[in-house]
Amino acid sequence: MEWPTCLNEYEKLVIKMDTPRVVIDNAVCATATLVKVDSASRKHGVLLEAIQVLTSLNLSVKKAYISSDGRWFMDVFHVTDQFGHKLTDDSVISYLEQSLATGNSEISRSHVREGLTAMELTGTDRPGLLSEVFAVLADLRCGVVEATVWTHNGRIACLLFVKDELSGSTVEDAHRIRRIESLLRQVLKSDHDVRGAKAAVATTSVTHPDRRLHQLMLADRYHQHTSPSFSVSVQNCVERRYSVVSVQCRDRPKLLFDVVCTLTEMEYVVFHGTVDTDGDLAHQEFYVRHNDGSPISSEAEKQRVIQSLKAAIERRASEGTRLELYMEDRPGLLSDVTRTFRENGLLVTRAEVATRAGMASNVFYVTDAGGETADPKAIEAVRRRIGLEHLVVKEEQRPRFQSKKSADGDEAQSGVGIGLFYLGSLVKRNLYNLGLIKSCS
Repeated sequence: MEWPTCLNEYEKLVIKMDTPRVVIDNAVCATATLVKVDSASRKHGVLLEAIQVLTSLNLSVKKAYISSDGRWFMDVFHVTDQFGHKLTDDSVISYLEQSLATGNSEISRSHVREGLTAMELTGTDRPGLLSEVFAVLADLRCGVVEATVWTHNGRIACLLFVKDELSGSTVEDAHRIRRIESLLRQVLKSDHDVRGAKAAVATTSVTHPDRRLHQLMLADRYHQHTSPSFSVSVQNCVERRYSVVSVQCRDRPKLLFDVVCTLTEMEYVVFHGTVDTDGDLAHQEFYVRHNDGSPISSEAEKQRVIQSLKAAIERRASEGTRLELYMEDRPGLLSDVTRTFRENGLLVTRAEVATRAGMASNVFYVTDAGGETADPKAIEAVRRRIGLEHLVVKEEQRPRFQSKKSADGDEAQSGVGIGLFYLGSLVKRNLYNLGLIKSCS
């Protein structure tokens, strides 16, 4: 590494200590690739940024150990690709090393959509709403280049990246922007909407769409919990002045990101933690404090954290049949496709829209109008209308993890439940798993 001549040896040492050291190892674990990041600097949000890098490559985290001791931190992730295999592609490994070591600056820049206008929408969901949104944009000659849509408990949040169809660049005219926002707010409004509707051009660069959607839905503060299939709990470790957050639920892609993102956006810092999977069951436990160093102090605050985490876990759960669309892009394509869904009684619960080299590559999760499994006949009718070769039904790929044998019971239970071990045991176990001590007993 070449240093500027103006730096003295002390300044060089500080830079070395603050720059994350990244190690990627395929020899330690037989079933996963080990990714280790350590540094003397633990800024707020650094852990989340590391997880963002992993999720941007669709990597699954099988295990994780998070440790902070003073200003020094070490995070270890056991990851696989979306098919459950270790990482073998040298370009992926090199990308991970560079992105994690540089504080994700390249990741952030890659999400700044040059020449596009970012729009944020929130409101009350209803059948056909997405079709109406895309129809308005098509009428206003706004082409949707990228979009991410989430729905949860009757609410919808959308992040859209649009371009002017005529110029092919950003929408810059202030009067036109106000008109677009006004018409979209009218579409989003509901006769029984007591929470209101929002439609606005993003005032700052959107560096990570999923993180921004979490922020929008967290700000919406509608956290009604509907699923009894998982648990979230919060307890205080009084003697260590930590709050212990525990999550147990079915494992799925980006679960760790959703949990850590919610904690980060709520201004909590994760000091220590473990993540473990047993088959398709995930166990996550985090020792957290406020930014000011204090633990969670009231029952009301505990409940707010619990409900926010439950909502974050639920809102990305893949409800509905997954449909993948791949065809040549054209003006009004999304409006036509979503109108076809509506006319056949299908409700879009989640969507990911992307356009690359003139081709539309979109994913939709659909149910019937009541939120139940869509009628296969309705799906086939939609496919015939759009084109059987363009719209296909496809299950989401999930990594296949084997359940732990009873002989590994101690390790399998390392992340289960709240307060099963004191902080000292947690740190010792983490150091043992990192290979830094010979025994955790």
